[in-house]
Amino acid sequence: MTAPRQRGDQLVSKVVETAVASLLKQTEKLEVKVRAEPVSKLLQGSVDGFDFSGQELLMHSGLRVDRMEFYLQALSIDFGSILRGHVKLRQPTQASMRIALTEDDLTASFNTDFLKEKLQQLSFEGQPLMFEQTQITINDEDQSLRMQSWVRKGQAEQLFEIDITARVVIEDRHRLKFVDVNCRGDQGSVELGQMLTQHVNNLLDLDQFSLEGMQLRVDQLRLRNKQLTLYGVAHIEKFPQRNA
Repeated sequence: MTAPRQRGDQLVSKVVETAVASLLKQTEKLEVKVRAEPVSKLLQGSVDGFDFSGQELLMHSGLRVDRMEFYLQALSIDFGSILRGHVKLRQPTQASMRIALTEDDLTASFNTDFLKEKLQQLSFEGQPLMFEQTQITINDEDQSLRMQSWVRKGQAEQLFEIDITARVVIEDRHRLKFVDVNCRGDQGSVELGQMLTQHVNNLLDLDQFSLEGMQLRVDQLRLRNKQLTLYGVAHIEKFPQRNA
C-alpha cells in the first residue's frame, strides 16, 4: 500500500520541483517534499502542505541567495494541471519563509547589471553615477552592514570612494532600510554617500524583487555569522512565474 502513496507524492513533488527550478538560472541543491495523507486526497487536489528548500540559488537577474526555505500548510491545487506538468493553485495560500544571504551573495548581487542599472538612476551635479567594485561586509559585533564602492561621475576618469556603515532594519514589513548611517571620507564622498543611502533605501523594496504572484513580508531580520537572514511570510496568490 506504500507504493501508490510514494508515486503520488513523488509525482506532485517532481512537478513542483521542476516548476520552481524553471524560475532559477542555477541552483546547487533543490528539494520539494509534498505531504498528503491519505494519498487519495491528491486526486481532489487537497495537499496537507509541502516543504521547499534551496541552496546556493542564482536568479535570472543575477541576484544570489545562499538559502531559501518555504513551508506551506494545507492548500488546494488543480491535480489535472499536475498531470500536464504545471502547478496551479485553486486558491491563495501562504507560507512561512527563511531567506539567507551571505556577504559574498550581497556583494555579487550589488555588482550585477540588474542592480547597477538601478543604482545608476541616481545622478549628482546633473551626471549619472556609475558604481564599480561594490563590496558588502557584515559586522557581527554591532549588527551593522558596511558598503564600499567606487563611483564615477558620468564619463569622468576620476573615481570617488564611498564608504558607508549602517544598521539594516525592516520598515512596513517589506522595505529594507539603512539607519544610523555613518559616511566616511572627504566632503564630496560624504555627500555622495548620503545620496546613495537615500537612493538605496528607496530601492530595497521587496515588492520590486518578488516573483509574479508572490508577496514577501518580513517579521524579523538578523545579521549573524556573516549572513543577512530574513524571516517572515510569503503570500501566494498563484504559483510564481518569472517576471518579464
